[in-house]
Amino acid sequence: MPKNSYIVGLDIGTKKVAAIIGEITEDRKVEVIGIGTAESKGLRKGVVVNLDATTAAIKKAQEEAELMAGVEIDSAFVGISGAHIKSFNSRGVIAVSGKNREITREDIRRVIDQSKAVSIPPDRDIIHVIPQEFVVDEQDGIKAPLGMSGIKLEVNVHIVTSAITSVQNLRTCVERAEIEIEQIVLNQIATASAVLTHDEKELGVGLIDIGAGTTEVAIFERGSLWYTSIIPIGGDNFTNDIAVGLRTPIPEAEKIKKKFGCVAVPAVDEQETIEVPSVGKARKPRVLSRQILSDIIQPRAEEIFRLVEGDIKRMGYEKSLNSGIVLTGGTALLEGLEEVAEEIFDLPVRRGDPTGVSGLIDRVSTPDYATAVGLLLHGFGQWLEHGMAQDKKKGLWAKMRDWLKE
Repeated sequence: MPKNSYIVGLDIGTKKVAAIIGEITEDRKVEVIGIGTAESKGLRKGVVVNLDATTAAIKKAQEEAELMAGVEIDSAFVGISGAHIKSFNSRGVIAVSGKNREITREDIRRVIDQSKAVSIPPDRDIIHVIPQEFVVDEQDGIKAPLGMSGIKLEVNVHIVTSAITSVQNLRTCVERAEIEIEQIVLNQIATASAVLTHDEKELGVGLIDIGAGTTEVAIFERGSLWYTSIIPIGGDNFTNDIAVGLRTPIPEAEKIKKKFGCVAVPAVDEQETIEVPSVGKARKPRVLSRQILSDIIQPRAEEIFRLVEGDIKRMGYEKSLNSGIVLTGGTALLEGLEEVAEEIFDLPVRRGDPTGVSGLIDRVSTPDYATAVGLLLHGFGQWLEHGMAQDKKKGLWAKMRDWLKE
């Protein structure tokens, strides 16, 4: 656990590295006191391909956040993504061995361990085992079976695995920046902490996080995570389409995308124009209709959503999206994206801005900081659980001292 009252979320993305420092307040809340960002050049589709470039970006973001917060970073909760991430659901079953058939923490540990007894290739490692629900003697839907009586205990879990080499390369970059890793967290788990509400998770919701290199998908229902996947297409594909379609350099295409991009063609005024720099110094900029830009990027948005829709239907989760879809990630800032998603999924769609923190919220309350804020909140949840356990322990010792004094 964090060694002091500061928690750090480190989002190492394809386009940028973001470090956010949060301070735990006296009323057990988290306040953002430092933010640092750096251009990321060492990743491709969420996976480290250049150790030195990634380490340099982490250090730059770290230093910027430290300068703003006035504290030094020594540990962080680090997000992970990439097409190498694979996940599946599993089930564990044990006989309750406790006295009077009462379920103990040891029984819960054993049944979760039993759910992990699945065949996994030697080049992969488990990074998360997330309990979805427990079943006690055929009674399902139980979230906390501790102390209940039963003969048979079952658990449904969501298991997330990753390529061992990809995790090791990520770990190497963070450690080279002299940051200790508290925990490596799947991006979807972190992001959900920042943008989804309790009611959405209970009713059923689809989370689509469109970053620069990948599109991350997660489905929650009955308060638990049931499905995750990662599609290797993201905002960089929009930028490349613009660069090719308008014959302009990639840096200029990125600026045009952010300033004028709209994926809903009918929403663009036919008379509106944009200035497009040409490739090569001798060529003059051209003036084109903004609608041409929309014609280029709308098909890419439709492609991403159709891939996600096909993925969800193939796994049989299309009826789980009772509260609709939440879009987040840097690409979610594109104008018209929600309308295109609503048309394809035929469901209500909203943009997911991160919430749940105080302090410098004006700097981090946009979708491109959703994962970084989520990592902060995930770490805070871990600290809170640990802190409450410590308080209970202190309370027990206080009672014993009082008894001895008497």
